[in-house]
Amino acid sequence: MARISVDRLVPGMVLAKPICNKNGLVLLAENTELTDTLIEKIRDTEIPGVLIQGMTQPDIPREEALAALNKRFRNVEKEPYMDLLKQALREHIEELYG
Repeated sequence: MARISVDRLVPGMVLAKPICNKNGLVLLAENTELTDTLIEKIRDTEIPGVLIQGMTQPDIPREEALAALNKRFRNVEKEPYMDLLKQALREHIEELYG
């Protein structure tokens, strides 16, 4: 299971853990299959991410993935938009590791 940003949720994904509000009230139970309607409700609660069944974390450590990202961008960081692309990839890597 992996934590997925609510922006990346798609219908058919299944919750690995329940979604609770800030008071601990369960909004959606574990094993709930997501629909378009449920995804919109999750987005409305401003929850940053949820745990999804079947999704696994990468095989390499987070630090190694981030070091590889820095290495790939070291020669182009001053190019237009490369910093935006690098930041988007960094956020994606961080999401993969929860």
